[in-house]
Amino acid sequence: MYGDLLKGLPTDLWIGGSWRPASDQARFDVLDPATEKAVASVASASESDAAAALDAAAASFADWAARKPRERAEVLRKAFELMTRDAERLARIITVENGKPLADSRAEVAYAAEFFRWYAEEAVRNIGNVSRAPSSGARIVVHHKPAGIAVLVTPWNFPAAMATRKIGPALAAGCPVVLKPASETPLTMLALMPLLEAAGVPPGVVNVLPSRRSGPVVGRMLKDPRTRVVSFTGSTEVGRMLLTQAAANILKPAMELGGNAPFIVFEDADIEAAVAGAMVAKMRNMGEACTAANRFYVHEAVRAQFAARLTEEMATLKAGHGLDEGVTLGPLVNKDGRDKVVELVVDAVRRGARVLTGGKAPQGTGFFYPATVIDNVPDDALMMREEIFGPVAAIQSFTDEADVIAKANGTEYGLVAYVYTRDLARGLRISEQLDFGMVGLNRGLVSDPAAPFGGMKQSGLGREGAHDGLMEFLETQYISAEW
Repeated sequence: MYGDLLKGLPTDLWIGGSWRPASDQARFDVLDPATEKAVASVASASESDAAAALDAAAASFADWAARKPRERAEVLRKAFELMTRDAERLARIITVENGKPLADSRAEVAYAAEFFRWYAEEAVRNIGNVSRAPSSGARIVVHHKPAGIAVLVTPWNFPAAMATRKIGPALAAGCPVVLKPASETPLTMLALMPLLEAAGVPPGVVNVLPSRRSGPVVGRMLKDPRTRVVSFTGSTEVGRMLLTQAAANILKPAMELGGNAPFIVFEDADIEAAVAGAMVAKMRNMGEACTAANRFYVHEAVRAQFAARLTEEMATLKAGHGLDEGVTLGPLVNKDGRDKVVELVVDAVRRGARVLTGGKAPQGTGFFYPATVIDNVPDDALMMREEIFGPVAAIQSFTDEADVIAKANGTEYGLVAYVYTRDLARGLRISEQLDFGMVGLNRGLVSDPAAPFGGMKQSGLGREGAHDGLMEFLETQYISAEW
């Protein structure tokens, strides 16, 4: 099945521009979630390896920060070109270790590469300003300096995109990085390192530490005074712990955490467009995304129509190994993730919800769960309060605009919301009332390298993408001068 895909794939730690085993020779297996079989054995970094990576990053910092912005931009542009050239191979590696269908993986690689192109353009736009103080007459000179070494911690659901979304702005700003990829999906990031080297990234500027000992390894780096930025994408629970550790060293935090996205369909919505948007918002990466639509609030006047059409679309998805032709629904990433989805569906049904399609895990090998639509889900169902992180759409009806806004906002999360209505004025008015960092108005996809990605409340701090993402890796310095 894999052919030559995994032959020659690097599986050691990437530190200081070279491959090396873990200091204690520890390794761990990476599984294909569709077969539950090991496809590779990868080095598992220790705390001493973390210290070595910081040493390498520190040694590279002064030279990389001193490079002209255009030089850094050209390196990032070359990285985009090489990643685009090798897109098919990278997409297949993502599918093997993550499980998503090949079409999803191809889309992720294209999206991931775009961050290198975008930040190749942003690297030359680190613009300060000069003004004159009204009272003293002194000149106020403001510029932005590279913050320093950045520790990047990325999740398994988008192993390429979540890494490039951090590496791109860090390198554009002049910061070296140490990246800890998720242990479920380290192969994609390791496969990317030879491309970055070929693009001209100097030794030590990017270091990669796969590890099963995530807590001690990341903790060791956050305690080091040379670390100045921590950028994390993952659960709110882990984000809280990292913020606590970051506080001890007063690190700049960038946190993209959990979500519980509402998907609101008003009575005047284009139902076909809403269903098409729902399929994207819900089923991207089998629903294993912080941006995934979780709670579907559909006006009672169109609830039956929307539910029927969504059920039709969900029922057509073909499950199987993501590398196989025609497969549109892969496995979830691991057993724990699949079991959590099973638990949430059982709970909703026990409380009176009605399954329209799916709703039962298949027997056999692989962490599969069918595309599922559940109607009449009550407020007290667990899936209305917790991230589902799976291919399950939970539908409730509403009739009152103020009520649905209150329900949508009634969560500790505030990452993204989706609104469908033909009335643009109404859509914008409602969007402004939603306590979410992003709103998809008549769109099921909000992610874009040119847009500021991030949430409110318990969904995180800071923004990734756009010019905002560059600023996360810069420190503002003001010089009071006279001439």
